[in-house]
This record gives sequence, C-alpha cells and structure tokens, in this order.
Amino acid sequence: MTDKTDILSSPSDKASLPLSPLPTESCIISDFRNYLSSTSKEPVLLLESAGKETCCIFRVPESFVAMNPEAYKPKVVSIGPYHYGEKHLQMIQQHKPRFLQIFLDKARKNGVEENVLVKAVIDSEDKIRKSYSEELRTEHNLMFMMVLDGCFILMLFLIVSRNIDLSEEKDPIFTIPWLLSSIESDLLLLENQVPYFVLQTLFVESKIGLSSDLNRMAFHFFKSSIDKQGSYWDKHRDFKAKHLLDLIRETFLPNIRSVGESETTSSPHVQLHEGNSGKVLSSDSTGVPLILSAKRLRLQGIKFRRRRREEDSILDIRLKNNRLQIPLLRFDGFISSFLLNCVAFEQFYTDSSNEITSYIVFMGCLLNDEEDVTFLRNDKLIIENHFGSNNEVSEFFKTISKDVVFEVHTSYLKDVFKGVNDYTKRWYNGLWAGFRHTHFESPWTFLSSCAVVFVILLTMLQSIVAVLSFLNDKKKGDGNAAPPLGIP
Repeated sequence: MTDKTDILSSPSDKASLPLSPLPTESCIISDFRNYLSSTSKEPVLLLESAGKETCCIFRVPESFVAMNPEAYKPKVVSIGPYHYGEKHLQMIQQHKPRFLQIFLDKARKNGVEENVLVKAVIDSEDKIRKSYSEELRTEHNLMFMMVLDGCFILMLFLIVSRNIDLSEEKDPIFTIPWLLSSIESDLLLLENQVPYFVLQTLFVESKIGLSSDLNRMAFHFFKSSIDKQGSYWDKHRDFKAKHLLDLIRETFLPNIRSVGESETTSSPHVQLHEGNSGKVLSSDSTGVPLILSAKRLRLQGIKFRRRRREEDSILDIRLKNNRLQIPLLRFDGFISSFLLNCVAFEQFYTDSSNEITSYIVFMGCLLNDEEDVTFLRNDKLIIENHFGSNNEVSEFFKTISKDVVFEVHTSYLKDVFKGVNDYTKRWYNGLWAGFRHTHFESPWTFLSSCAVVFVILLTMLQSIVAVLSFLNDKKKGDGNAAPPLGIP
C-alpha cells in the first residue's frame, strides 16, 4: 500500500522546489562597472574629439590599407607618434639628433635657448593631443618627439632652400637621390604628420625666419616632385594648413569659380548607387553611372583636349560645349601616394572639402580599362605614365575610388558631370560621332571613304548615262519606224 506522505511529496513537492536564482540587479550593475573599468585601461582608438575641426591627423583604417597596403606607411622616416620606433625607420631616426643640434646652434646665435623652444611646444600640448584621432599613451615623451621631428623637418626645408649652409656633398640624405625622394613622399602621408602650428611655433620662436617664410620653403622642398613653375607656388604662399599634407593638397585645389564649366546647370537629386567608381552619391535619379569611360564618351561625340596652361592644377578640368579639357597628369609613385593620402584626409577630416576625391572619382570613370588609358596617353597626351603599365594606372583609379563617400552636388565638377551626361543623352550626337569615327577618324579611313563615295558616284553616273542612252536610242527608233498599214 502506498504511503500518503510519499504521494504528497513526490510530484507536487518536486514541482514546487525553488529554481536556481536569476542574476540580480546588483550583479548586472557590478558586471557593467567591471567592464567599464577594464575598457578605460585601454588606449582610445577614436577620441570623441576626432569629429571636431581640431582633429586632423588620423589612422587610416584597414579597409583602405587592404586595397593599397604600402600607400600609407612611411618607407624611411617616421614623423609623429603613429610609426615611432619601427625598426625599418631607424636609419633616418639616427640622423635626427644631428639635425636637431644644428637647429639649436642656429637658434642660440639668435639668442634663443633650447628651453624656450621646448616650453613653447609644451604650452600647446593639449592642442597637439587633440590634433590626433587616437589617445596617445606613449612611453616616450610626446613633446620631445614634437620638437625633434619638427626641427628635423625645418632643417630639411632650410637646407634645401639654402637658408642654412650645409656641406650637402658629404651628407648622405642629400647625396643619395632615392633617399631624399623617399623622405619627400613620407612627409606627405596622413599618418606621418605633426600639426603645422608646431612647425610654425618652432620656426618663429627660434627667430630663424618669419612665419610667412615657412610656406615658401615647404613649396621649394617639394618642387622637385611637383613640376610646376614659380608662379604656381607664389599664389599659394598665404595658405593656412593643418599639416604638410594639407598644405600641399591646398595648392592642388582649383579656383572653384573658374572650373567645372558647362552649358547647363541644375539642382540635382541625390541617390546612392554603385558604378564603375564604387559607391558614390550621384546626381542621376535613375541610378546611371556618373559618366562613361573615355573610349565610350569619344564614340558619343565628346572631344578630349589637353589644357596647356602650366599654372593650372591637374584638377582644373573644364567642359565647353562637347570639348572636355583636362590638364596633363604626370603619374608616378609620388603623385599616386599623395592622391591616396589626400583622399583619406578628405574622407576623415570633418572640415575638409572634397576636390581631390572628386578628381579621383572623375578619372576613375574615364579610365575604366587599359584602352582608356592608352587613348588619353598616346592619342591625346593627357597622361604621362611613369607608374607602371596602362592597366595598372586604370586599376589604381578604380581601386582608390571604391567605397568613398562622394556627393556630386557638393563637387566642384558637378557641372562637368551633368554637362557630359546631357550631351551623351542626345541620340543624334552619338550617331554623328559614330559616323565621323568610322569614316573620318584618320587619313586612311578618310581616303577609303572618299574612294567609296567616288565609286558610288561613278556607278550612279554610269547608270544615268546608260538610261539616257537607252531612252535616246528608243526615241530614234520610234522616229524611223514604217507607218502603219492603211495610211497613205
């Protein structure tokens, strides 16, 4: 017989046993506090101040680096904290103390001791730290690095511009051509910058020169890599910049009021789409790619012309009627690295315009494949290729313009984009252009077309002569025929 106590205690009592306790509110709060305390010990990779106008020096994200792995990393010299101490950069790092000593000696001759320079930089420490996008927790002294790297850059400028005499015949930095060229390129990397006001502070406080002279010396230093006449640099002497990359970038910016000319303008409707040049904001509400490639535009009646004014920037692109005028692009390793870092700067800096990005997207549309580069290089002499094969040039522009944020309605080339698209949408322009391309593109096709027309005209003339001869013979035959019977 079953015991009643067992019956009572078995199913119902087991079901009513208390479950394991759920996490209490205090446990959750404790976990949050532990998480927050642990994360606060790690350096902040993107400061809250990175979205402000004061922040201008950024780490390039891996998505950009993956497309061009070597484009954002210095080859011979580190400037600033991001690449400090890397082993392959120690060769030039060992020369920095020597240049610092020369700079300090020059300052002492002007009555300025080293402590004056150091204090002037330390007074700007908060501003310097806010210039970088990530928290700088370095074991080495950041302010000492600013003085060391700033004086090194100023010494390069002073020596090249002949404001300080140095026996360049014995100095390896100036006697090895590859080395100085690599330093020029490294000084224009986004991750390899010191704030421009640090250079100005050191330059002015040392009494070596006036602040207005710094731009001139910087332009003189980079002049060998950017082949422009003196008048080109003179009009940019008063520019204010965030760092060296921004300074040289500003010399490339065109006069917005004088470029991008076209016959018509409008207020575009913006739509996100993905075309040959990656994700961009297009003014075409139907999602059509921005513009066709150079080869296809040529068949639609667009004529390409090279702008030959030496004082123009490579960004001074203009459209007049159906003539697209593009300045000469001398494309080499230096300019490719410079363009990549300018695009990165424009993508990350809150207060930047997008002229370089606009140019890159525009050229990415034109240079869709190797044949487009060949056409603009060999036929129109718009591109001088010192970079690699024509296909490599095309791939460069298509790669760099992928996934960039670009708005046509804010671009200085918005009227050019619209003007080209408006012209190519008219069917009769393409029909006439195709006819000219087929029959009058070269002297040989012209002669062939003339020969065909001559043969056709000759054939028509022969046919007309034959018909007239037949009608004339028939008329004569009718006149000599015998009269009908029954007529006297």
